[in-house]
Amino acid sequence: MRTTGSREVYRNPWIRLREDTVERADGSTGVYSVVEKPHFAIVMAVERGGFWLVEQFRHPIARRAWEFPQGTWSVEALTAGQGGTPEELARAELAEETGLRAGRLEHLGRLDLAPGLSTQEFDVWLAGDLTPGPTAREATEADMVSAFVTETELRAMVADGRFTDGPSLAAWALLLLRGH
Repeated sequence: MRTTGSREVYRNPWIRLREDTVERADGSTGVYSVVEKPHFAIVMAVERGGFWLVEQFRHPIARRAWEFPQGTWSVEALTAGQGGTPEELARAELAEETGLRAGRLEHLGRLDLAPGLSTQEFDVWLAGDLTPGPTAREATEADMVSAFVTETELRAMVADGRFTDGPSLAAWALLLLRGH
């Protein structure tokens, strides 16, 4: 497939939507919509046989959701050169959302979020040697809570539908593949 044209349809500080005109291998043409979002970090803070999770209201699904701490720099920050490395992002998100500081951070991999519609990828991090501190949540995270759950509790949350965040489940799968 070859892109023959592209136009911006929408932009805000977190997302850009573009529409590409494409020519397929058979010569037919079409339009492909692409969501551009900055890459994000997801952090599994592990201690005492369990994980630190966060729960917040997620507007697109109209309900509260449990997940591993995660987030990104805004497009505005990145454009102004105010972002940082993937590791700095992971440390910032963990501290911002849970108040935890990681003495040890291990990169487990990079995954695609939804390659059929978005350019966004995410880095998966395992955090250990945790030290508590204050949170620094954004206004959109004011209702966020954090909680420690054992691995047994996390498995039960997945089984009964209380833990459904796709990136969090993919991150946990990477950890399980490593034998943790």
